[in-house]
Amino acid sequence: MLAAGLRCVRQMQTSYRIRIPMPATALTNLALDLEPGELSKTGRACETVSINGAKIRVTPVFYAYWRFAAERQRIFYRRLTRTVGHLTNDPVLRNFKFTNAYRASDRVSQYLIRNVIYREDLPRDGTNLFFRILLFKLFNKIETWTFLEDEIGPLTWETFNFDRYNSLLSQRMSRGHRIYSAAYIMPSPGSVFGHKLKHQNHLRMLELLIRERYPSRLCDSKNMADAFALLRSAPSIGPFLGYQYVTDLNYSPLINFAEDEFVVAGPGAVDGIHKCFASTNTVNSAEIIRYMWENQDKHFSDQGIEFQSLWGRPLQLIDCQNVFCEISKYARVAFPDYTGVAGRTRIKQKFQPSGPLLAPWYPPKWNINSRIADTSS
Repeated sequence: MLAAGLRCVRQMQTSYRIRIPMPATALTNLALDLEPGELSKTGRACETVSINGAKIRVTPVFYAYWRFAAERQRIFYRRLTRTVGHLTNDPVLRNFKFTNAYRASDRVSQYLIRNVIYREDLPRDGTNLFFRILLFKLFNKIETWTFLEDEIGPLTWETFNFDRYNSLLSQRMSRGHRIYSAAYIMPSPGSVFGHKLKHQNHLRMLELLIRERYPSRLCDSKNMADAFALLRSAPSIGPFLGYQYVTDLNYSPLINFAEDEFVVAGPGAVDGIHKCFASTNTVNSAEIIRYMWENQDKHFSDQGIEFQSLWGRPLQLIDCQNVFCEISKYARVAFPDYTGVAGRTRIKQKFQPSGPLLAPWYPPKWNINSRIADTSS
């Protein structure tokens, strides 16, 4: 009965009539309109941009960055409106899997926001919010969360028991199920806690962070950079994971920082940056991402792209960082001559159609949910 009730909570949806912001050019499928090497033939790759006073030459991948962001966002809206037929004319986007232009629109982020953070049947105090978000993100896999809920019931700090969680997760692994997402490389803090299995060390780390008052210390952080530094002090949390976690925590009521305060480039973003720019020796990755955020309107306009934002919310620093990761993947197929720094040459994940999307729901403090749906239908 408990498991069935929890599933009902997860699946409960309001009947929505989705309101999609439609620019004048929305019905024109621009796709990326790029064949491999096309821009280099036009000579546009010789242009430069100025970042913090430094002139940096851009490559054809730089132009594809903006078209990718726009087309990936159009695919998102087409799925919401249940568009019939191909979602895009771009062969790379049609055949391979890419995340959304907006990080918060991705399936796992949507689940985190709706089913982990803002669940009405779960406690909203700071300790429990921190506990749930980190527990979910340590594995970053919806199936692991739902498995634990089905077996334990509501996942709260007050009822957390290391032996119980460890036993369940170990059993799930022994049955051949993955408990970690493949999206992130999750290092183990085993050198600190000494357990054999990675999940055991992560559970101990979560216990430690609660005991060391990380939830209240996080609330006392003056800005996102301070919150990031606090998370970085935890065992095995490096710069990339620290930035991802502070972004996820910032979706919640626990902290409330503007997403334009701070950014950290992950390895995929760094690779994408090196494909978009011919030389970046004079500026760091964070400055480049901030340039893209600050100048998005200009570059969309320069290419004649009327970008469909997230119901009026422009791309944020975290989104621009993510688009660099995705254009790095896209370029492996479309621009193979631009190798970046990672040296990867193929995209592993193929696109598998999964049908229309549920109406998205975002942190209420963003003030965009009322623009998405007419709940009177």
